[in-house]
Amino acid sequence: MIIKRGASKRVLQNIFKELEEKGAKGIDTRKYCGKIKLKKDSLKLQKELRDEWN
Repeated sequence: MIIKRGASKRVLQNIFKELEEKGAKGIDTRKYCGKIKLKKDSLKLQKELRDEWN
């Protein structure tokens, strides 16, 4: 499935609906949406994690 930058909410909902109809295998990642509470800014945390690899 390809999601283009700037896709509307309606387009995303249609994609999720298609995936559910096809019986997509794997885990349901939507159940984790909004569950992680971060103490730092997510972008700063991501940059720190990337810098660890260098």
